[in-house]
Amino acid sequence: MPFKRSLEKYLNDWKISSSRKPLIVRGARQVGKTTFIKNFANTYRHKIFLNLEKEGDLRYFDSYEDVQSILEALLLGHNIPSAEINNTLLFIDEIQESPRAIQLLRYFYEEIPDLHVISAGSLLEFAMRHVQSFPVGRVEFVYLHPLNFQEYLNAVGKGQLLSQLKIVPVNNIAHQLLMDEFNRYAIVGGMPEVVKTDAKQNKLSDLPKIYESIWGTYKNDVEKYTSNQTERKVIKHLMDTAPLYLDERVKFQGFGNSNYKSREVGEAFRTLDDAKIVRLIYPTTDQDVPLKADLKKSPRLQFLDTGLVNYALGIQTELLGMSDLSSSFKGALIPHLVTQELISLEQISSHKPYFWVREKSQSSAEVDLLYVYKNLVIPIEIKSGATGSLKSLHQFIDTSAHHYAIRIYGGVFKLERAITPSQKPYLLLNLPYYTGTCLPQYVEWLVQQEF
Repeated sequence: MPFKRSLEKYLNDWKISSSRKPLIVRGARQVGKTTFIKNFANTYRHKIFLNLEKEGDLRYFDSYEDVQSILEALLLGHNIPSAEINNTLLFIDEIQESPRAIQLLRYFYEEIPDLHVISAGSLLEFAMRHVQSFPVGRVEFVYLHPLNFQEYLNAVGKGQLLSQLKIVPVNNIAHQLLMDEFNRYAIVGGMPEVVKTDAKQNKLSDLPKIYESIWGTYKNDVEKYTSNQTERKVIKHLMDTAPLYLDERVKFQGFGNSNYKSREVGEAFRTLDDAKIVRLIYPTTDQDVPLKADLKKSPRLQFLDTGLVNYALGIQTELLGMSDLSSSFKGALIPHLVTQELISLEQISSHKPYFWVREKSQSSAEVDLLYVYKNLVIPIEIKSGATGSLKSLHQFIDTSAHHYAIRIYGGVFKLERAITPSQKPYLLLNLPYYTGTCLPQYVEWLVQQEF
């Protein structure tokens, strides 16, 4: 049975919308785009599947000058009556192989609005560079990510636990069961093929060949990311060494004990960022909206999937024996996964979260994540220690215009009325690791509490 994805609700609304535009589903390879859309296609009476990596399918866009002729050929070839196009889905997979097909999406919107058109592809940022006239305003974008924890629970048949997770605030009776499932999720990650195999076999020994296949696919795609041999070498070096720097902010010059220059490493990282494989998460010094990234400061690295990172680091077996993963890989694993969870909630944009820094000679500080709720910028620390150890969060609160803060940790849900060392009172919401995908609901709950 195909996995149920949270993006399904968006597609159901898109299907019945009177202002529907051709939809482009974006995301890295192997996150399940094709399977997801083919499953959604079952809600239509008729469907046409094209894969533009196949010459026979690509010829529709090479052989015909206009979308009307393309549609006529497709309907004829699939034995679909023209009167049925309002209940027909045209799915154009691997659309990055044809800049012309991307360009023609605007004409499907303008000339054949009754036809439902979805396209998908990886590396679209690179294909768009070759589109002469991109259909701005004539298409919609959505993003598909690896499975987040909610999707994971559904995939492994834990529907009752998923229901408990969605209760805000969570019932602490379900805490240990949710922690156990989250620990497994933190170890194997959310790549669909990995989750499917692990749910069926429940043996880590069955997973390395899948991780290696996925990571190998990304490495082989390097040829498509780059324009010269030097850039290929730099990207391959980054993919081999970057997981080792999960626990620190990075400097580009000589990255990974190399002789590569800052400009070369920076360009290569931005290429991998475009491919959604390794993201650069930059800090901000702002405490009010709008937040702005400080590109002059060192970023953190965010990988597509924590399971892939665990495999690359060779630490999965070690993680199996840990009841609290907060100390794993120098304390970096859980913050990385919580950030991955927040990114998974971004379905219509490629927005990345920020972390906060104040870098002064006498009082530097760093807060793991910031969450914007209306006009509030709420600091989030990911810790396992006591409240009194939240030094950076206290520095943020002391200079903030509000009195809300969140700690994500290995304990149970609880709300504390706390006070900073400078005697500023604030509300500290303590959330278990597994609540990352519910953060919007918890933030809304927090600001409604009496102070």
